[in-house]
Amino acid sequence: QVQVVESGGGLVQPGGSLKLSCSASRNIYSVGWYREAPGKQRELVAHITSYGNTEYTDSVKGRFTISRDNAKNTVYLQMNSLKPEDTAVYYCNADVITDYGPEDYWGQGTQVTVSS
Repeated sequence: QVQVVESGGGLVQPGGSLKLSCSASRNIYSVGWYREAPGKQRELVAHITSYGNTEYTDSVKGRFTISRDNAKNTVYLQMNSLKPEDTAVYYCNADVITDYGPEDYWGQGTQVTVSS
């Protein structure tokens, strides 16, 4: 049974920072961080490949950084200069290496609220 777990969400004031973690019980191949705000579609925020290549949606470029620690099977999303419009449930979508090859798993989500 593969488990993917997010952590690190919370309430932060505008301009503040949070660091989200996505941990898997197996080796991670690639990860996408998504977010879903009330009344909006889920969107891809950042992605990191097995080689460490990264990409970001335009609204978070220069503020968010995705990184990985392969020894810990963990991917991070450092979020700085947070804005109220960053408020959403953040989900980790991980391609995990299993005995059958890469398989896709979602975490349960972690709430990020940016408010004064």
